[in-house]
Amino acid sequence: MNPDTDLAYPLNEFYEQPDVPLPAVARVESARIPEPYRSLLVHDRDMTPTLENAYQQTLALRLLKFRLRGDELSRQVTLVPEGGGSPVAFGTIRIHLQHFPAAAKQLVLENHQPLGTILRTQAIEHASRPHAYIRVTADAVINSALGLTAGGFLYGRRNIIRDGAENVLAQVIEILAPADGQLRLNSNGAKR
Repeated sequence: MNPDTDLAYPLNEFYEQPDVPLPAVARVESARIPEPYRSLLVHDRDMTPTLENAYQQTLALRLLKFRLRGDELSRQVTLVPEGGGSPVAFGTIRIHLQHFPAAAKQLVLENHQPLGTILRTQAIEHASRPHAYIRVTADAVINSALGLTAGGFLYGRRNIIRDGAENVLAQVIEILAPADGQLRLNSNGAKR
């Protein structure tokens, strides 16, 4: 597994048991992603504020699994509306803690806030650089995390977040929940 080229990385970190096969992950051209998912995925912004803007709600982190190895924290999460509601995104992330200031590192280790929120509130210079857009066949793990009853295709992206010195802060798979009737976007991703 090469984390720089593996389309499913870091999603595959949580599918290491032989009885839990990795769901099908396929690369998809951005123009082939249907709306509203294209507006939510095809950009170089952080996912948390993009989804907060689209849903007009603050999002909270729901931690599903995590693993800390030295200065690398891997976690599987959902983003949910603060105060309750259905998850709007599922993701896996590997965070490289050695590149964070002490206060931000502590916030990351607490596993309470989305990384995008920490980057914003701690004023950490960074850039999101999507490497691939993906279509994932929802499996039991993803369905359970998002509260879905049936499989199907979900859309997402493989993103790398770098700091101002080009250090990798995080590698992320961001998968969107099916859009509900409350989400209406125009062509630039802003809520109508």
